[in-house]
Amino acid sequence: MQRLHIPMLVLTAVGLAACTGVETSNLQPLTSEDAAAPASASANLMPAPAAQPAFPVTTASAALPAGPVATSAVVQFAPVMGAAPEVLPSLSLRLAARAGQRGVPLTQAGSATHLMRGYFSAFTEGRQTTIIYVWDVTDPAGNRLHRIQGQQRLPAGSQQGWKSVTPAMMEAIADRTIDDLAAWLAARAG
Repeated sequence: MQRLHIPMLVLTAVGLAACTGVETSNLQPLTSEDAAAPASASANLMPAPAAQPAFPVTTASAALPAGPVATSAVVQFAPVMGAAPEVLPSLSLRLAARAGQRGVPLTQAGSATHLMRGYFSAFTEGRQTTIIYVWDVTDPAGNRLHRIQGQQRLPAGSQQGWKSVTPAMMEAIADRTIDDLAAWLAARAG
């Protein structure tokens, strides 16, 4: 049995907005059917770490409210580390669409109050591919305020690693990321 391990921190960085070249302002909001579909995908999520970290960690909550949140935060996504360039368009587009649906303002530069730094790793073991993802939420000075982490699994088929990852899998990660971010922002505002 051959294993393909891709380190979480790969030196290749690809910007979410830059990788697609797609204008995100004309994206349609997700319907309730769109939002429900990825949640029903086979998502096996990582348990919370045993040791208590110095900053809050979200490990994909079970039931999050789907409506917009009231927040003064403006979020910028930094280049994603570790993900293959071919999977970034589906992640990027869904992050933008879901953020619009949840009322989380995004910016490409300058006025951000929060920066999202994403670290991804994909590996295939047996007949299953797993993507592990971590998002560190920092303030403009780089201080980590929160962490969102999880994993997404799917049957590998004949491909291994990133080659077996589907757009639906990346969209499910994007939905969970924005939902967890929105829940954290709402809790901070309240």
